[in-house]
Amino acid sequence: MPFISVSRLDPTTYEVEVISDSTTHHKVTLELAYYQKLAGGKEDEERLIEASFEFLLEREPNTSILGEFDLSVIPRYFPEYEAEIMHLL
Repeated sequence: MPFISVSRLDPTTYEVEVISDSTTHHKVTLELAYYQKLAGGKEDEERLIEASFEFLLEREPNTSILGEFDLSVIPRYFPEYEAEIMHLL
């Protein structure tokens, strides 16, 4: 499994580094309402983002993950995301 590092840049923006065969950097936004919907305070925002990248990396290489996106766009590409991520947390 690739190494995933999540750093908060501001209240809604995070930088994610994924170290695998190739190292990639991603800028991810997460609005409080979406965080509450998925994690409900059970885990912190950084853990939600890390788990979301674990979910994505099971389906595609890190070089295929968008460089900048809001976490709420993942279900557009993977409809099962919300149900699975809530189960993982």
